[in-house]
Amino acid sequence: MSAPRDIEPTQGADVSVAAVLALLDLAAKGRPDERDAVTDLLLTERLDTATVNQVGRRVRELQGAVARLRRRGQELSALFSSARELAELHDVDLLITRLVRRAHDLAGTDVTYLSEFDETTHELKVRSTAGAVAPSFQKLSVPPHTGLASKVVESRAPQWTSRYEQLHDVPHVESIDSAVRAEGLVSILGVPLIAGDQVLGVLFAANRDEHAFSPEEVSLLSAFADNVAVVLQSARLLTRTREAAAETQYAYDALAAHVEAMERASRVHEELTTAVLRGGGAADVARTLGAALERPVVILDETYAVIASSDDRSTASVIDPPAIRSAITDSLASGHCTLLNPPPGDFHAAVAVLAGEMMLGGLLIGAGGVELGAVEQRTIERAAQITALLTLKQDAVLYAEDRVRGELLGDLVSPDFRHHSSLPARLQARRLRPDDLRTVVIAVVAPEQRRAALRAAHTAAAPSGLAGEVDGVVTLVVPESDPQRAATAVRDRVCAGTGVGEVLTVAAPPAETLEELSVRFSAARDCCRVLAALGLEAAAVAADAYLPYTTLFAHDPTSVRQFIEHTIGPVLRWDAERGTDLLATLHRFVDCNASPARAARLMGVHTNTVLQRLDRVTQLLGSAWREPESYFRVSVAVRLQALSETVLDPSSHNRQRPQDG
Repeated sequence: MSAPRDIEPTQGADVSVAAVLALLDLAAKGRPDERDAVTDLLLTERLDTATVNQVGRRVRELQGAVARLRRRGQELSALFSSARELAELHDVDLLITRLVRRAHDLAGTDVTYLSEFDETTHELKVRSTAGAVAPSFQKLSVPPHTGLASKVVESRAPQWTSRYEQLHDVPHVESIDSAVRAEGLVSILGVPLIAGDQVLGVLFAANRDEHAFSPEEVSLLSAFADNVAVVLQSARLLTRTREAAAETQYAYDALAAHVEAMERASRVHEELTTAVLRGGGAADVARTLGAALERPVVILDETYAVIASSDDRSTASVIDPPAIRSAITDSLASGHCTLLNPPPGDFHAAVAVLAGEMMLGGLLIGAGGVELGAVEQRTIERAAQITALLTLKQDAVLYAEDRVRGELLGDLVSPDFRHHSSLPARLQARRLRPDDLRTVVIAVVAPEQRRAALRAAHTAAAPSGLAGEVDGVVTLVVPESDPQRAATAVRDRVCAGTGVGEVLTVAAPPAETLEELSVRFSAARDCCRVLAALGLEAAAVAADAYLPYTTLFAHDPTSVRQFIEHTIGPVLRWDAERGTDLLATLHRFVDCNASPARAARLMGVHTNTVLQRLDRVTQLLGSAWREPESYFRVSVAVRLQALSETVLDPSSHNRQRPQDG
């Protein structure tokens, strides 16, 4: 540095106090001015060149020292702030964002960003940015052994380039280069984030113009990176500690909940066992389980009728939507509780009540406060087993009673008169009056419905009658003196008890004495067989209405179809093939005592029409069909066929007589 020509320095001159103060101010700035203000100031004091250079060098050293102290102060401030945020923040992402912003302010570059090292993929993924604008850059991921970032990780030392596009000593990837170009970065400095022996990531400072990073800038960013690495490692450890604590708390809560559930299950099991020992029933199971689960519990029988509930639900209702049936069917196959998802209505779980492979009913669990976990589901299954035990116990009692009553009923309707002398005393022992046992009613149901039908029959016969199974059919002897009303009442009760739409019930004429009951039973049973052979499975009838047909075919009910086919089969086939209705004309002709004119009037057609149709019948059946013997057979066959084709209206209580046509 040369002195101005117009000033002649004076060797050994003193410096003024004002100049000293000015030099101290310049040193305190911590950075040199664009022009050399120190030299200019010293030359005004008329000092020699050597002195000017010596003082100027010392002032600039002071400026450097002050600058370093300020940087260290900034670093310490950043470190203290990071430590404070680490203690205050629970969100690691937010902490990293703040650290990057502080590094951005400290470095003074255009863009600052932090890439975190992924130990699984060994990629460096941009975690946070400050000053970046390109979306692609903010999601940048650098593969291993690629770009400046990988060079920093592998060397574990700062790396920088003043012009990224001229960086040729590292492999390039087009996706990374495109992101750098999109952000407009030219010069990039990267320093490693090292904690112990582990590289956590890289802290970058970049400019959008060419720039040669000075050792001070590299040192400053490296020092801050060391602080960031410590903070980041501490944050990771703190996060893991919190996660471990949360997992421990979760495990503790789960254990506490499990213990509570086990205690609740133990209480339920104890109360249900007590209910079994003291002779309780399904209502005790529903009430105990409902109180323990804080959920409504409904118990169904095998027909899905409600037999007990923890709330005040009517036991006359039936719950059998498809979802409920499907859930109980699944439980029947698996033996376990089935959760309903989505729940149909108010019910969230179902389990079948089983005895071996026989379904006795089901348990339905409604909505409530206690979660249906594994222990709760096992508790529900145990309750279903207790319900099965109670049901079997009650059935055993009923079976014993039924056996006594069944033997009594069997002797009542038996043709063996050897037991009749003891019947009055035996009836009196069962608190039954012989005069009340008037009408025999038989109900025809499928074998799988017989158990439910017998329960319904006992209800229908109580308290003055008897019900049971005789010769494989459900049989009742009731006080009702009107056979039709008796058949209808039993039909309605059995339909409700079995859950089926219709059953066949037949009532014999009332008996005047106990000895007549065996004959009435035979008449009702024969009538059932004939009607069943005709295909009638849904009716409530009085046996007397079908007495002629019963008399003819009781010995072989299956022959009734053969008789119809043999007698009027050609007429039936003619109608079926051509869509005609000769049978209706023939039926009306029979009803009108073989009078074509009367038949025509009743049918609303001309007599010649009836005669033409009868001629067709003659062609089909032969000319002898109107002879007395043949005509009788045709009349019976026509009435039987009309009876088998009659669609009985439930609203009419099935009182239609076959002769009504």
